[in-house]
Amino acid sequence: MNAKKSEFEKALRDLSATLSAYASTADGQWTVKGFIDTFKNVYTISSDTKIVSKILEIHLYPKILAFADQMGYALVLADHQNYYPDISFVSKADPNVKFAVDFKTTYRNPAKPWLCNGFTLGSHGKYFEDRTSRKNIQFPYAEYSGHYCLGIIYDRAEGATIDETCSKSLDDLQTIVSVISNIQFFVAEKWKIASDKGGSGNTANIGSIKKISDILAGNGMFAKLGETWFDDYWMNFGKITKKLDAGKTKKITSLEDFLDYRGGDKNLIVERSNKE
Repeated sequence: MNAKKSEFEKALRDLSATLSAYASTADGQWTVKGFIDTFKNVYTISSDTKIVSKILEIHLYPKILAFADQMGYALVLADHQNYYPDISFVSKADPNVKFAVDFKTTYRNPAKPWLCNGFTLGSHGKYFEDRTSRKNIQFPYAEYSGHYCLGIIYDRAEGATIDETCSKSLDDLQTIVSVISNIQFFVAEKWKIASDKGGSGNTANIGSIKKISDILAGNGMFAKLGETWFDDYWMNFGKITKKLDAGKTKKITSLEDFLDYRGGDKNLIVERSNKE
């Protein structure tokens, strides 16, 4: 299985190296300019991150489909919008071999371009805790041989250059400014780019690190500790109570406190040097 995993990961990385040229113009803009109606009017896409993310997925799907066919995998799309993962790769030769791939998109911080806005890396709820559960997941978590992010980091166009209130004709296509540019693709196992903080305030999502060079290198907080520690931490996130002085207690929501509690080596924590 390790050989299958290594082969799949290498091939997915090779694919990601080709996607920037596929999705970008010569000057680095996104090749998608908008959407067109039957009267050949072109409407600019909103810069809303959810809209950009979904259209990027659709744009890349033919390349992903060709990749799966070449590798001998069937693609299984998530049955529902809130299911994990976005795509399941299932080996045609051996259906027991499955890989989870989630599209993850974010934008660079214009004031600090070495940082991005970060990702959510999936839930640490029911299906993550119970690896046989089918709640909100295409196949049980334990059936996947690897959990990968196909990540996309980009620059957002300045608001003044985008006018969503008017349409243009096809003749004006080349003058339309793309809502994103400088698109960078990467592949990472999700545990390798995870932080020890949640990815959103009101849902049970795992957060990512934000320093771009560390994301590209797979140098998340658990990178030296390993996937077992990542699983243990996020399965128990906010559930273990730590005793403090004077009889007080608090929930453990930091990796340092968790390693203290479990007796792990805190020297193996990859520090977030950028004060994310």
